[in-house]
Amino acid sequence: MMKKSFLLSLMLSFYLSFGPVGLVSPSRSQTTVDNSIWTLLLEKYVKNSVVNYQGFKTDEESLNRYLKVLEKIDPDTLAPDEQFAFYVNAYNAWTIKLILGGYPGIKSIKDLGSLFKTPWKKKICRIDGDIITLDDIEHKILRARFKDPRVHFAINCASKSCPPLISEPYRGKDLDKQLDNSARSFINNSLENRIESGTLYVSKIFKWFPEDFNNDVVGFLLKYADGDFKKELIAKKGTLKIKYLKYDWSLNNKQLIEK
Repeated sequence: MMKKSFLLSLMLSFYLSFGPVGLVSPSRSQTTVDNSIWTLLLEKYVKNSVVNYQGFKTDEESLNRYLKVLEKIDPDTLAPDEQFAFYVNAYNAWTIKLILGGYPGIKSIKDLGSLFKTPWKKKICRIDGDIITLDDIEHKILRARFKDPRVHFAINCASKSCPPLISEPYRGKDLDKQLDNSARSFINNSLENRIESGTLYVSKIFKWFPEDFNNDVVGFLLKYADGDFKKELIAKKGTLKIKYLKYDWSLNNKQLIEK
C-alpha cells in the first residue's frame, strides 16, 4: 500500500507540474518566426535606407506570403525578444503593404488617410486571428508592453524623416544589438539631430513621445551619440535650447512619383 500511495503521489505531483499529456502549453522560448521571405525582400528592395516601392509592387505576392506567415503566428508563444522583433517586423511589413495599396499615385503615407481616420488607424494588420491597426501595434503593444524607447528607431512610417527601414529583419537573438545600431544611426544623423549656435535641433519624435525618453532628450542622446556630436552635448549640456525639426512626410522611396 505504501508503494502504491507513493506512486500515486508521484503521478499527482507530475500532473500538477506539467499538466495532462498532450495539453502542455508551448514554451514561450521555443517558437521562432520564419522571416526568410522578408529577408529576401529587404535585401532586394531596401538600399542605403531608401525603399524601392516599385520593386515591392512587382514582388507583392511574396510580401503577401510573408504577411500570411505572420498571420499564423501566435505571438504569446514567443520569448520576449522574439515577440518584440515579431511586432516590429509586422509593423514594417504591413506599412509597406499599406503604401502599395496606393502606389504609385501617392507622395506620402498621409495621402492614404481621410478627414476622419489616419492611415495608422486603419484595421489592416492580420495577427493571430484578429485585425488590428498600425497604431495598435505601436502604442498598445510595442510601447505599452516593452517600454523600450529604441522602438521609435526600429518601426518605419515610410517617410523621409522617419528612422530608416533597415535591410534585414529584426531577430530575437540579435534584437538588442539591432536596436542599439538603429538608435545610434538615427541619432548621429546630422540631418535629424544636431547642434547649431547653442541650439539643439532634434527630430519631432522626441516631442511626440517625451515620456518614452524620460523627458530628457539630451540624456537619451548622450547614450548613443558619437564623436564631435557627443563632445558638444557634454560641453553644452546645461545651456542648450531645444528646437524640433520639421518632419518630412514624403515617401522614403527610390522613384520620383510623377503627377
